[in-house]
Amino acid sequence: MLLKPVLMHIPDGFLSVVVSIILWVVTIAVVAYALKRLSAELGERQVPLMGVLAAAIFAGQMLNFTVAGGTSGHLMGAAIATILLGPWAAILVMTCVVGVQALIFQDGGLLALGANIFNMGLVGVAVSYAVYQTVKKLTGGRKWGLFVGGALAAWFSIEIAALGVGLQLALSGTSLANLAIPAMAGIHALIGLGEALITVGALAFLYASRRDLLEAGSSAPQGGWLVWAAGLLIALALAVASPLASANPDGLEWVAEQKGFLDAAQGPLYHVIPDYVFPGVSNEGAATIIAGIVGVLIVFGAALALAYTRRKRTAA
Repeated sequence: MLLKPVLMHIPDGFLSVVVSIILWVVTIAVVAYALKRLSAELGERQVPLMGVLAAAIFAGQMLNFTVAGGTSGHLMGAAIATILLGPWAAILVMTCVVGVQALIFQDGGLLALGANIFNMGLVGVAVSYAVYQTVKKLTGGRKWGLFVGGALAAWFSIEIAALGVGLQLALSGTSLANLAIPAMAGIHALIGLGEALITVGALAFLYASRRDLLEAGSSAPQGGWLVWAAGLLIALALAVASPLASANPDGLEWVAEQKGFLDAAQGPLYHVIPDYVFPGVSNEGAATIIAGIVGVLIVFGAALALAYTRRKRTAA
């Protein structure tokens, strides 16, 4: 049976206005600094890779996978983005993905958008970078260190981000800390295993086919635009598979239902392509596929345009 992806991010109503505004301020400051650092560090290789990776992460996030207890998880992508691009470009890739999901697909509230970018784009990337670099140093650059580091970076990025959400819920008065934090930690420990497996699988594929892409900051790989076109096609293929996603609630929604604050969620102020279903298409599977393809192209274009803009500033 064809299903549609479930909504994945914090909706408006779960966080207080004060907590949301604080996270917006921190997020804007860090993203602005990431833009400055990207202008100074952006290499030729990273320009198309940012677009392709953003598109692949968007499509991958639509494919929720089933977790124990009638729950689902989805790829976050902060670890793979950090490993391939470095932390500053990864922050901007995650910002593009989460921003498009909120603005176009009404996945996550507008007031909560700063928190969603903070949790996935800032915390997820920072944790991924710290864990991966630590493992890389401890393993002395050995081949297996790439996969161990990638797996641990992926798992910890999910778990620490989930703990952050639990703390934000507690600070907002939405749920007691001794309820929200352990619940978020427990279910996301399982979801993190899925993130680790997906990340290691992606790294293994790249190690076997395009090892040069695993060296952040390296020069443009041989194959040029053919490589990037193939990557975009893979992202589009994932979008086509999106109706097969699990319909079970994701970790946050499950915790909200179990702890009794699901009704606090507020609906979106407007609709463009709500619930990842393209309006005007009667067949829900086809509507989800079209929505996924549109989303992949929008995210790809947004990240690519951002990278080219920063690249031109660097050249100037």
